[in-house]
Amino acid sequence: MTASDKIKETVTANDVVLFMKGTKTMPQCGFSSRVAGVLNFMGVDYADVNVLADDDIRQGIKDYSDWPTIPQLYVKGEFVGGCDIVTEMTLSGELDTMFAENQIDFDKAAAEKIREANA
Repeated sequence: MTASDKIKETVTANDVVLFMKGTKTMPQCGFSSRVAGVLNFMGVDYADVNVLADDDIRQGIKDYSDWPTIPQLYVKGEFVGGCDIVTEMTLSGELDTMFAENQIDFDKAAAEKIREANA
């Protein structure tokens, strides 16, 4: 199975996937930590893929999405973006809307707290 096949299987088998450096409980870069922190705080159930554990996946995800950086968030098989995009979407409420439209459970009050803390 190629890296692309593994990635496709992962993003289609899970409603929310974060390709990151490290894991959701132990991120190993600031950008991955920020996105995982948002998802964890909002109580989103997501699969984490540690790209540091597999060089083929680390490069493969960049090719798969045509996006040069890690982390990368996928919702219902669709590429959402990296750290800056997820941060902007969280602060604007767009991430809430995306989760709601895709029937992804999340803590709306937690999302509001993030926005209040960054106002």
